[in-house]
Amino acid sequence: MATPHISAEPGDFAPAVLMPGDPKRAERIANQILDNPRLVTDVRGMLGFTGTYQGKPLSVMGSGMGQPSATIYATELFKFFDVQRIIRVGTCGGIAPQVKVGDTVVAMGAHTDSSMNAQRIPTIHFSAVASYGLIAAAMREALEGPGAVEGKIHVGTIVSKDHFYFSPEGVTEQLAAYGVLGVEMEAAALYGVAAELGREALTVLTVSDHLFDHSGDMSAEDRETRFATALRLAAAAALS
Repeated sequence: MATPHISAEPGDFAPAVLMPGDPKRAERIANQILDNPRLVTDVRGMLGFTGTYQGKPLSVMGSGMGQPSATIYATELFKFFDVQRIIRVGTCGGIAPQVKVGDTVVAMGAHTDSSMNAQRIPTIHFSAVASYGLIAAAMREALEGPGAVEGKIHVGTIVSKDHFYFSPEGVTEQLAAYGVLGVEMEAAALYGVAAELGREALTVLTVSDHLFDHSGDMSAEDRETRFATALRLAAAAALS
């Protein structure tokens, strides 16, 4: 049955969903890697597609920007469409000095300044972490899969922020000192929903810019085309 935000029917989604933020990026990914992709939902312009990848069913759907939006779609996919795993595939801003534009980040855990996960278990600071099996599958593809990967691949923590432009003075420097690899806006909430509902989640990101060195930042066009490695790792995790 359809939900308030997804117009699909039972069986329209595969057990695994790749989830970029931008619905147009979801459409591009679907057309790029899926065989026989079909549109299964387009409520509020949030496009979702299902097809096959390497002979197995796979779906791609946008999440919108920010943790509240990602939480809505992840919850409905998990609870009402029997999705078992969601792999966010998107971009992030680099923070740690060893991370360079064009590298790929596999987010083992996600710090956040949001209150969304803080409300989950009273008195407990919830740890937003990815599913280990999905991390392992992504890294097997990186290390043993055919062909070379672009840039370096980093595994570690990121931070999911509610604000895109605002950041208290000194916070980014402190995150770098603690080894945080990059910043984005959805992963922590996705990991929280997956934990709540007993499902799996992972985030794989392309570094599109760096907060301490903007000399090599990607253009808007590059952001839409230079994500082959992240997509490859995310798809491998989805089908593992």
